[in-house]
Formats: sequence, structure tokens, C-alpha cells
Amino acid sequence: MKNEHRVAVIIPCLNEEGAIGKTVSEFKRTLPDADIYVYDNNSTDNTILEARNSGALVYKEKRQGKGHVVKRMFFDVEADVYILVDGDNTYDATIAPFLVEQMLREKIDMITATRNFQDHSFPPGHILGNRIFSKLINTFFNAELTDVFSGYRFMTRRFVKSIPIVSNGFEIETELTVHAQQIRASTLEVPSNYGSRPIETKSKLSTYSDGFKILRFILFLLRDVKPFLFFSAISFMLTCTSLSLGVPVISEFYDTGLVERFPTAILSSGIGLIAVMCFFTGIILDSISRSRLETKKINFLSITNNIENL
Repeated sequence: MKNEHRVAVIIPCLNEEGAIGKTVSEFKRTLPDADIYVYDNNSTDNTILEARNSGALVYKEKRQGKGHVVKRMFFDVEADVYILVDGDNTYDATIAPFLVEQMLREKIDMITATRNFQDHSFPPGHILGNRIFSKLINTFFNAELTDVFSGYRFMTRRFVKSIPIVSNGFEIETELTVHAQQIRASTLEVPSNYGSRPIETKSKLSTYSDGFKILRFILFLLRDVKPFLFFSAISFMLTCTSLSLGVPVISEFYDTGLVERFPTAILSSGIGLIAVMCFFTGIILDSISRSRLETKKINFLSITNNIENL
């Protein structure tokens, strides 16, 4: 790999004493010329001290949440290749030099190291949730992804500097994935080993609460990225509800000439009106979304990448 290519390993961290030192040491060994940054998110243990003693550049982000930390790292750090990795010593650092070389050689904007889950390395509920959400994103955004929640990603400068991050927590991986799909950036998934966390450390991911947040964020992205699909689906459901309420009233009127269930008729008409409004809202917002997408693409392409063939 050419020396002029600056590689930065950026590690968001919260209470990873017992793991962060090993993580930093592994990447210093495999990428001796890379700059390693640890951004601490209000740890209450010896994470900061352990990271510094391992040779990392340590900074703090006071706003709680992984999304806030990643946003800060993307803003602060200058490099040509960014390696985003968790500080829990579960990802395989030995593949990093090869993936950096492949990224530079093939000019890929984001490589995601997908996880090969070993026995007991990940809770079964998390694995199931990952598969379900990956399927949802593949369906909604016309993708073929296997691990949308991997925290081990290799990204170019133009990708990092062009994404307008809006997520606050563990939704950040979803946002990175959807942004890459939306702007049609060159991406690649590469299988990698995934190990168990050190026994003395604890995962910060909650299966149910964080899963609900991620689902809510996917719906938010769907509304933001594909508003016509989002509002058309709502319009369809409201139309079906309106018809189920209104058809019996209309049938009764034809039979008797009377509208005996007047409140039901008003409710059905109101729901039908809302359905029409949702449909046209989707059309209007879709045109706005297309304009925003063009702006994102222009911004993405306007940023200098500074990577050449090896």
C-alpha cells in the first residue's frame, strides 16, 4: 500500500475496559502506519486510560449515543481510508490490510466486513433480529445485503464526508447502509470472523429496546427516502378501512333510501379524504426527495477521494 494514503482506524467506545486495549494493539500490529482514534462516550471505567496506554489518540464525545460519536469522528478525523470498528475486540483485525488494499485497488467506497458468527459469540435474539432487519432493508431499498448491522466498515473519504448523519444511537449502521444504497456508492461485503467479547466486558446493545429503535429508524428512512411508497401504503390501508365502513352504509341506502348510520358515514368519508391527502402528499414529497437525492449525489462526487491504483 502506498505510504501517501492516510489510514485512520476510528473506534467509538463506552465502558470497554478489558477489550479496548486489545483492540488498539491488534490494529497497531496489523496496520503500523495507521492513526488509531478512540472516541470515548462517557465511560465510567478505565477505558480512556487503557486506550491511551495502548497508543491510541483519545478524544471525548459528551453527547450520549453511538450515532453522535460516529458523527463527531467523521467530522474531526482527516484520512483517505477510514476503518470504523467497535472497541470490544470481537472483529478480526488481521484482514484489515487486505481490505484496505482491495478498497484502494478497486476504488470501492465502502466495504462491510460481515460476521461469521461463532458458537456463543452473539446472542441468538440478536442474530435473528439482524436477519429480519436485513431482509426489510433488502426489500425496501432493493439491495442484497447479509449483515446491515456490522460495526466493521472500510470507507473512503468522500463517503465519510458526504453523509449527513441524523441517527443518535445504534441505528448508525443502518444509516450508513441505506445512504450507500441511495447514492449508488460502490460497496462490497466480505465475510470475516467474529469472536466472543472478553468475559469481563458487557454488550451495550439491548435486543428489544434497541431493536424497536432500529425498526422505527428504518420506517423514518423509508418515509424520508421513499415517501411515495410510504404514504401510498398508508393511503391504501386507509382506503380499505374507509370502504369497509362505507360500503354497508351505501348498500343500506340503496335498499331503504335512508342513511341510518350517519356517524359511520361521516367517519368513512373522513378516512377516505385522509387517504386521498396521503396519496398526494406522497407524490409531492417524492419529487422533493428526488431533488435531495441529486444534491446528495453531487455532494458525494464533488469530494476529492485521493485514492489511486496501487
